[in-house]
Amino acid sequence: MENRHKADALRRLKSIGGHVKGIERMLEEDTYCIDVIKQIQAVQAALNRVSAQLLDGHLHSCVVTAVRSDDVGERERVLDEIAHVFETATKV
Repeated sequence: MENRHKADALRRLKSIGGHVKGIERMLEEDTYCIDVIKQIQAVQAALNRVSAQLLDGHLHSCVVTAVRSDDVGERERVLDEIAHVFETATKV
């Protein structure tokens, strides 16, 4: 992962951590449930953005390298990883 992408992902995750702590405070203060749910949804969306950013970087580096490789086993391994990520993402 490029340093600037890594730094951006880390910055986003630290921000998300702050939002999670805010949600904890909201629960401790008995904030209206719908307001808490909205904040949880915002954190989930932010995590999805970080995940998409990481996946994009992986697709454009590791996967491209594996697909161009003569190693059929490596190509299959990387493709299986991608399929597993999507399979896991669709489970609730």
